[in-house]
Amino acid sequence: MSLTFCNVHFTQQPQKVVYVSDTLMKNLKLSGKKSVHLRFGGERVPATVKPINKAGKHLYLASGIRKGIKIPKAGGVYLRSLQEGEVQIGPLIGVLSDGPTSSTSNPFGSRTGFIKQLLRYGSKQSYIFAFTPRDIQWESETVNGYFLNESGKFIRKKVPLPDVVYNRLPSRRAETTSSINQLRERFMRKKIPFFNWSFFNKSDIYRLLENDPLVNRFVPESIMSPTPEQIKDLLDRHNLIYYKPNSGSLGNGIYRLSHVAKSGYYARYRKNGRNALLRFSSFGSLMRTLQARHGRSLRGYVAQQGIRLIEIDGCPIDFRFHMHKNGRNQWVAVGIGAKKAGRGSVTTHLKNGGSLLTPDQALSRAFGSRADEVLKKAKTVAITLAEGIETHHQHLIGEIGFDIGIDKDEKIWMFEANAKPGRSIFKHPSLRAEGKASVEHILEHCLYLSKFRRREG
Repeated sequence: MSLTFCNVHFTQQPQKVVYVSDTLMKNLKLSGKKSVHLRFGGERVPATVKPINKAGKHLYLASGIRKGIKIPKAGGVYLRSLQEGEVQIGPLIGVLSDGPTSSTSNPFGSRTGFIKQLLRYGSKQSYIFAFTPRDIQWESETVNGYFLNESGKFIRKKVPLPDVVYNRLPSRRAETTSSINQLRERFMRKKIPFFNWSFFNKSDIYRLLENDPLVNRFVPESIMSPTPEQIKDLLDRHNLIYYKPNSGSLGNGIYRLSHVAKSGYYARYRKNGRNALLRFSSFGSLMRTLQARHGRSLRGYVAQQGIRLIEIDGCPIDFRFHMHKNGRNQWVAVGIGAKKAGRGSVTTHLKNGGSLLTPDQALSRAFGSRADEVLKKAKTVAITLAEGIETHHQHLIGEIGFDIGIDKDEKIWMFEANAKPGRSIFKHPSLRAEGKASVEHILEHCLYLSKFRRREG
């Protein structure tokens, strides 16, 4: 297989003809060939080959070809020569998301800005579009996709099924519906790589890793759907635990439970947008209050050993590691943000009064001259964790967000793994370059999965 980058042009001739420059003829090993099969996404069309005397790598598509395989626009893209006389144009990359059905300028809600960024960057080397589940016509195997035009506005174009799908569906609820399950299975059956299969549940991740000693040593002791006796035992042994919903996000519904000898039991949590603290004289009264507040939903909770994290100004710090697969299929820590908890807050979430620092700012205050060494070790652990999850997970993962803590003894702990990590850390002025690198890694991995990237070894 040979891979080359070229400029695609459109001509108005109605015939099924492709005009190929001399250099490109040699690159694609088409010299002397009279015809070729062109592939684009799931479409394939035969074409007559006509060489043209023009410097550089150029491919001119007559309108008969362009319409036959639904090429959306001219510009620079890759060509792959496959088996004898077959050339694939692409890659055709689909970004799956959802949002308000009525909006033409903001079709993906709060994710529209990020999706535009992806499309803007990706269109320099691929055909990239965004789409919702409603935009797929399975009978004709086409998608009515959202492309960006020159002025940065969305335009709709009908294209074949893509070569690869990056899943950014926004909600857990949507992802568990039978129609979305069916959609994913259909892409799988067509052997179209579909990465970031679904949101992780906390319990799924802890179960995946519990029998892997290499990675499980970085996970605090965690008990799924614990009984009151198990919670008390965990609290007696650690004095501090977190009690959190299995499928929660943004710190909602989390309790920080602590036991102070001769003083009682304490529950810190978030209530009506404020931090709240309750004291109980006995463990029984603490549990009765939680059961009265949550009833049966407590069955979906996880109890986890609390870690005494490094602090700044008496406020705990943890870290968001935004991990990506690169164009060589390796895990990389692309963006790292340090999150400082708000005063009295149960979590470090920015929406709960937390603030964002760079890792250097946080670690130099906690560890002084050892800051670089600690960060290097944390990056190595994050890559080990990502590899561990990928090894035990049955579907393609290309991106993970880790919430990682470091204790005063420099031990590194992983609290949570997110398959669709938020991008709030990239809003920090010092992390904007990492935000751009994150987008580049997503595109690089799409090129790798669609085989439009030279594979080494």
